[in-house]
Amino acid sequence: PDMALRHYTLDFSLSAAVDSASTVPGLLSIFHEQEMTETVHDTNGHGYLATFVGKNGRLVILRVHSHGLVTIDLQCYEDDNIAQLDNLLNALEKKLKVLLNGNVTRVKRLPALIRGAKVDRYWPTADGRLIEYDIDRVVYEEDSAYQNIKILHSQQFGNILVLNGDVNLAESDLAYTQAIIGGGKENYAGKEVLILGGGDGGILAEVVKQKPKMITMVEISFMGSVIDGCRTHMRKTCGNILDNLKGDCYQILVEDCVPVLKKYVKEGRMFDYVINDLTAVPISTEPEEDSTWEFLRLILDLSIKVLHPAGKYFTQGNSVNLTEALSLYEEQLEKLSCPVDFSKEVVCVPSYLELWVFYTIWKK
Repeated sequence: PDMALRHYTLDFSLSAAVDSASTVPGLLSIFHEQEMTETVHDTNGHGYLATFVGKNGRLVILRVHSHGLVTIDLQCYEDDNIAQLDNLLNALEKKLKVLLNGNVTRVKRLPALIRGAKVDRYWPTADGRLIEYDIDRVVYEEDSAYQNIKILHSQQFGNILVLNGDVNLAESDLAYTQAIIGGGKENYAGKEVLILGGGDGGILAEVVKQKPKMITMVEISFMGSVIDGCRTHMRKTCGNILDNLKGDCYQILVEDCVPVLKKYVKEGRMFDYVINDLTAVPISTEPEEDSTWEFLRLILDLSIKVLHPAGKYFTQGNSVNLTEALSLYEEQLEKLSCPVDFSKEVVCVPSYLELWVFYTIWKK
């Protein structure tokens, strides 16, 4: 059984510090009614701290901080009586409002954090904020030679591809795909297109509709891979495009893109568009990436070399809040062997729950 833990929090911010001796006794009857036993702990002068342990392994931590904050933490198991626990929290909230009469500036009660559940619903944003998704099940999970691949089902976003714990793309995220192919401003008819990564098939499925001359997509792994999972579980994103590795105007090469790019440079191959949809973290079997920046610059350099003079290179950047990372990226563009210009666009990608930056790069 899923023995997850529910963690409730209730906070009272006060306009002035309170004396625990005048507030705590008034709360004890509530804990006693719940048959909870109290232990008071020594805090070395940092206010009052008590724990209450009750039936079914319930635990309450009551803390009166010396600087004017009262915090209550309640932990219980997933199968406990939730209504009873709500009543306990309601009673404590009501009683504290009376006891702290007029001293309360804010009461904050958060939804329960579910800890240790079978299905993890918490993923940080790129800038380190906590998001809780409405994920109810794991649809697919594999460890490829390069990364952990999960496809999770969300009620509002559909299936979500998560690579190494990083939300990559959901079936709701057509905005991402449209942004990384030029935001509807490009005409791909009769063009030569190179896609790096893009194993979810979204870019390929969209660009194919415009009847390009040829799309070459290079994705590093196949079996137990992104392609494998997405062609079964992300069909709203890729349609049936991943069912075959070759089509009228496309081919998917299951290879590391670094040697492929180097080969194209040697052969003098040219593309009208290069679309870089590799994961933000370097994945390659080539030994020369000392860091993410080295890898990014290597890919950029090689891509610009296979780009027609009038061609365009599209890629995702990062969260709009990560201004430092974006500036560093833009600095890399100054260091390429061929001078380039760029423009950027900020797009709201539904499942990211944050604004995302996309780049268009071209030769000067």
